[in-house]
Amino acid sequence: MNAKRHVLVIDDDAVVGRSFDRVLSEKGYEVDTALNGEEALKDIEAHNYDVVFTDIKMPGMDGLEVAERIKARCPWTPIVVITGYGTQENEARASVLGVSGFVRKPLTPEMIENITLKALEQPAGEPAAAESLEAANEPEAAVEAEAAPLTAWQKISRVAKNIALFLAAPFIALGYVIALPAVGFYMFAKLGLEAWRKRRGAD
Repeated sequence: MNAKRHVLVIDDDAVVGRSFDRVLSEKGYEVDTALNGEEALKDIEAHNYDVVFTDIKMPGMDGLEVAERIKARCPWTPIVVITGYGTQENEARASVLGVSGFVRKPLTPEMIENITLKALEQPAGEPAAAESLEAANEPEAAVEAEAAPLTAWQKISRVAKNIALFLAAPFIALGYVIALPAVGFYMFAKLGLEAWRKRRGAD
């Protein structure tokens, strides 16, 4: 990372801010923390942030009101909501505000680093679903494979394969029925021949 990216973390739990600071500072980010919305808005006036993380449940302004005010002043700044109280209503409000997504506590160091990268890589002003940010901790190849739609030829091939297996099933079963007695006779004959050889050797 050539230039330091500037991150703001807003959470009334100081432990959360320290966790972000510890993880991201080691990766070359500059991290500011705020314990409430009023403090965060003062920081926003004084600095340009590359990404903002905000809790929802806080004294005074809640996280979504803070996000609304930040978006009014800095519409292209990615905002990620971190919360232990994710609800459909909150997610709907956040989507209208254009936040980058939701991530739910507890957060691991890997999740903190990955969701930060994901938010920074996201095109400016483009909302991202909460699931896409939470999936940032999964292997990229697995996510892409899961998301890739099947082509028409792949769908046809899959259907044809299933039909072929369905039609072949009775013949496969019949083959087993025919083969089992032959296999049994072969094993019986083999054991008999070995016993005869041993007896002949003993004589």
